[in-house]
Amino acid sequence: MRLRSGVFASCCLLVEALGVGLFLRGFFPLPVKSLPRRGARGDRPPEPPPPVSSNWTKIPAPLFKKIVIVLIDALRDDFVFGSKGRQFMPYTTELVERGTSHSFIAEAKAPTVTMPRIKALMTGSIPGFIDVIMNLNSPALLDDNLIWQAKTAGKRIIFYGDDTWVKLFPKHFVEYDGTSSFFVSDFKEVDDNVTRHLDTVLKREDWDILILHYLGLDHIGHLTGPNSPLVGPKLNEMDNIIKKIHTSLLSKEGELSLPDLLVICGDHGMSETGSHGGSSLEEVHTPLLLISSAFDRKSGPLKSLVLVQQTDLAVTLAIGLGLPISRNSIGNLILPVIEAKTMREQLRFLHLNGFQLSQLLQENVPAYEKDSGFEHFKIAEKSHGNWIKLYLEGNNSEVLINLGKKVLKQYLEALRILSSSLSKQVAQYDIYSMMVGTVIVLEVVLLLLLSIPKALSSGAEFEVPLSPPLCSLLFYLMCLMLCAVHVVVCTSAESLCYFCSISWLSALGVMMLISALFCIILSALGKMCTYPKVPAKNPAVSNSNWLELDVLIVAGTIGHVSSLCASSFIEEEHQTWYFLVNTLCLALCQEMCRHYFLVKECDLHQSSSTVKKSFEEVKEMAHYKNDSVDIPECDLKLGKIAPSAEILKGSEKWIGLASPWFILIFCRLLRSLNQTGVQWAHRPDFGHWLTSSDHQAELSILAAISLAMIFILVQRRCSLVSKIAMALGLLGVYSYRAAIGNVAFPWQQDSKDISKGIIEARFVYVFVLGIIFTGTKDLLKSQVISTDSSTKCLGLWDVYGGLVLLAALLFRPHNLPVLVFCLMIQAMITKYIWKPLNFDAAQITIMHYWFGQAFFYFQGNSNSIATVDISAGFVGLDNYVEIPAIFLTGFVTYTGPLLWAVHLLCYLSSEVSRNSAAVGHGCFCYALICSIPVAAYIVLVTGLRYHLFIWSVFSPKLLYDGVHVFITAGVCLFFTAMDQNHSRKIQD
Repeated sequence: MRLRSGVFASCCLLVEALGVGLFLRGFFPLPVKSLPRRGARGDRPPEPPPPVSSNWTKIPAPLFKKIVIVLIDALRDDFVFGSKGRQFMPYTTELVERGTSHSFIAEAKAPTVTMPRIKALMTGSIPGFIDVIMNLNSPALLDDNLIWQAKTAGKRIIFYGDDTWVKLFPKHFVEYDGTSSFFVSDFKEVDDNVTRHLDTVLKREDWDILILHYLGLDHIGHLTGPNSPLVGPKLNEMDNIIKKIHTSLLSKEGELSLPDLLVICGDHGMSETGSHGGSSLEEVHTPLLLISSAFDRKSGPLKSLVLVQQTDLAVTLAIGLGLPISRNSIGNLILPVIEAKTMREQLRFLHLNGFQLSQLLQENVPAYEKDSGFEHFKIAEKSHGNWIKLYLEGNNSEVLINLGKKVLKQYLEALRILSSSLSKQVAQYDIYSMMVGTVIVLEVVLLLLLSIPKALSSGAEFEVPLSPPLCSLLFYLMCLMLCAVHVVVCTSAESLCYFCSISWLSALGVMMLISALFCIILSALGKMCTYPKVPAKNPAVSNSNWLELDVLIVAGTIGHVSSLCASSFIEEEHQTWYFLVNTLCLALCQEMCRHYFLVKECDLHQSSSTVKKSFEEVKEMAHYKNDSVDIPECDLKLGKIAPSAEILKGSEKWIGLASPWFILIFCRLLRSLNQTGVQWAHRPDFGHWLTSSDHQAELSILAAISLAMIFILVQRRCSLVSKIAMALGLLGVYSYRAAIGNVAFPWQQDSKDISKGIIEARFVYVFVLGIIFTGTKDLLKSQVISTDSSTKCLGLWDVYGGLVLLAALLFRPHNLPVLVFCLMIQAMITKYIWKPLNFDAAQITIMHYWFGQAFFYFQGNSNSIATVDISAGFVGLDNYVEIPAIFLTGFVTYTGPLLWAVHLLCYLSSEVSRNSAAVGHGCFCYALICSIPVAAYIVLVTGLRYHLFIWSVFSPKLLYDGVHVFITAGVCLFFTAMDQNHSRKIQD
């Protein structure tokens, strides 16, 4: 079966996307769980037997009458305990320093997004990392949790705030009012909708638990960052709410009733860019305040804060409400909450916690008896029994007191070790699904590597040997063997495998696919061994530069893949791409100097036909087509004739020589715009300076200049209609940013928001769709009607212009220079470097890929989920719409690689007269250069799945690479659809 290079590459990427999807489904595991709840609403967790017979009750009495949980989304610890807290939260600061409270720093685990954090707070367990994706569509929580236990015990729960709670706990609240957490442009009404219920509900007595989830601070962070002037007033608003709740609770407490408890916490923190999802200290450290009249009053400012785990809150609240501890909790009881109780009660509470952790350990670890935490718990339990005997005998001596303190320490040590052991068991990988996905990905990459000689030949075609392998005995034996393995694994596996849960017909299809790929690879290897001669390359493709430049390309690719073995290189991967791009610019500078100044003596015995052909090539490149050109034989360099200096304009020559240096300067400026990675992300950059409220005028001027430059750079190759739409659209972009307060109009006297930018953004969307529609019309016309290539090129450039306009709308104002420099580098490198040097499609494609990866990081992205700008997914929307939000967020995240990929297609299509196979070559090379690091990284993370940084470093990178494969598959399909000139030529 004969396929064009582009079609073959697209098919390979689609198969690879299937393999990556299977691997991701197996790699991101479900967390450690206890036995499922019987009937989903059935029996309570088992109660521990007492160390010795005594008269205590099975379930201790509650410590608090009512509990109010105020969860402030994205509340960083320094917002309460730092200078901002002292300035904007005076009442809360007074409670922390001199009130009846306990203050802690609660550490959240990655991923630091809302839904997994709510699960951790209410279940005491560590959610699976895949919850970062499920965060967009929260399913009902079926695990044992505090909310379900409270409802089962007859507690009345009221909730106001983020509707994620309503989705996680349906039918659990006697009263609720949920607000959408995804419309990040709203940071006022989303909190007012919660606060408007407070006055009424605080006067009532018909509730036991009140949960308030405020979202405004998180939305401010996403829009403007933690240093925004909007943060202070929002913190002050939260302080007033805390004051209102605390005052109301105190006024209703009687002498004979139990005290109430006010809990103030955050689900996660906020990075320096205003986002979250990663594992930096600003994202994982949140404040935890427990305020109750049952606690002793503080005497002065705090000297130090104790670090606790976020999972500890579920255990503490369960004890405080007199409820059983959730089955899957790995948290420890926060001791200061019960320190006012008697020693007997304290030991009883700790014994409850230890028994629950030991039960969970027994259900997840076969050799639990050898675990040091389990051994410590048994020792503490035995000592506890001895203490009980002395206590029941009425012994009140120092021996009893000292023994009680000793047992207390033993329990605390046992709890710490048990919790640590269970945390290490949190990952239960689906190895079978991972192996199936890995085999598919590796087979695809190997097939792409074997097809390089034919796919990059002058015909740009690859003969896929389908018939012989699929009709061979080996294919059927492979299918039979894999099906047998599938049956054995799926019938003997103790844990559920995703690949075993799919239908047998689908599994059989995957087995046949693996067998077919294996047989095709063997057939291709056999042909290479039988016919080792490499097909002749396209004569139009230059083969003279396979020296320094191609050594750099190969070495850079290998070096980048090798760097993925270290967590530090993954955290700072932007440094790798910056280095590769800068080195590439230096190599291009050397090539330009060699091209214009250095010549070598030609081979005097070269045939006259070669000289004549080279002469014709120079004539095509020359600007003066009607002039006679003398080509001396000594102007051959490395087998290619270099145009003489008399033919080229002097200005273009010197601009070409200076272009690599200009590109180096642009890249250095872009590095200063956005600090990214981990090591230096906290350092101030030019972007922070621009986004501060004191420099709005400078940001406005920069945004206006950038938009004007974008129009100048893009409109050159667009149609007249697209030029007009582009100009109006860019005006709309500035109007949108002015409407939401990022920039200012010269005539605008105040910063009052009028429309929140919804009308202005939709105005821009109309022009984006109009430009893309105009380009698509020309593309369809060029595909259906046989016209010259100029129609298709015009359509491609219009589509490219529409994407640029969309990027300008979604980019934050301080990032608009990234788009400008991207367009400038593309224009400069295309006109003054690639055309004179006459690079082939493979070299140009790899350089495009490198620049695309570099611009991914120039935008401020990193391998941390925290740098995903989810606010872009809601530009122009007045409520959450899932499909547009996902598309816009994905587009703005991968704008750099996408724009460089589309520019590659536009450039290769415009050069099709020189080489009709260029688009096919580009598509194949783009698929190959993307597939190699993904395949290597999948193998790597499989081996490092128990690494200390697997969830904080390696897993986010894996998600980014997985999405990149799917996007690359879509790009290559677009390449294939546009590669019609070559197919028509073959048919003719």
